[in-house]
Amino acid sequence: MAVYAIGDVQGCFDELLKLLDHINFDPLVDQIWLAGDLVNRGPKSADVIRFAMDLGSERVKVVLGNHDLHLLANAAGIIEHQHRMDTMDSVLLAVDSEQLVTWLRHQPIFHHDSKLGFSMLHAGLPTEWSIADASERAKEVEAVLQSDNWREFFSNMYGNKPKAWSNKLAGWDRLRFITNCFTRLRYCYDDGRLALKFKGAPKDKPADQKPWFDMPNRVSKNDRIVFGHWSTLGTGQYGNVFSLDSGAVWGEKLTAVRIDLEPYQWFTIDADPEGLPHAKNKATA
Repeated sequence: MAVYAIGDVQGCFDELLKLLDHINFDPLVDQIWLAGDLVNRGPKSADVIRFAMDLGSERVKVVLGNHDLHLLANAAGIIEHQHRMDTMDSVLLAVDSEQLVTWLRHQPIFHHDSKLGFSMLHAGLPTEWSIADASERAKEVEAVLQSDNWREFFSNMYGNKPKAWSNKLAGWDRLRFITNCFTRLRYCYDDGRLALKFKGAPKDKPADQKPWFDMPNRVSKNDRIVFGHWSTLGTGQYGNVFSLDSGAVWGEKLTAVRIDLEPYQWFTIDADPEGLPHAKNKATA
């Protein structure tokens, strides 16, 4: 069985199929990991969800990203107006919308395969968490998302605080911090606090910030992790972490890395800008 981790699809269903054809994906024996942001900004979010649903949990592993949660917040009625670049109506107005939304909110925000020795998340981990810590913290958010009170979660999800982890954090502050790590984190301040505002490339970062994976004394530094979320970083291996978002939704590329064999093999296909509504708008996103 081959295992391929794939970066942010964001509704680029045609590009996903093209990439799977390029890697000769066999749905009977192979497995794909989708590193979050299955939906939004691209034209075919509903098709991406249906495809993952049809493959089943043995063939596809999914974690949720910030755009997936943003869609769920819209489905919950928390957000009245979509962002000018949002393209979520293929899900929200679909005949099977309730089924699509229910499936999406029952997906995890963290995946760990002890046999492979790999973990997957959308964004990042704070310095203090081990992989075991991350698994336990993720379950706290997943339990709320999958409960009858899931709409209340989205009423309290948005915000950049608290910035620092403490085991004493409780309630919505605790769940918001956990969610921000798994779905939004790119940089940390030098003292370990989350720095959520700057989204650009490391060469342009503020002097007092570092990429989360470059933080000194990061507890998970020896663990192999695949993640998406960060198209301005670029794809590649940074120590034991693998960055996968190559900007497909902006008309650039969709990327996969095979993680069950070493040396790791990377695969990319070009996105079709003509079929992507925001391919020319990356600078204003």
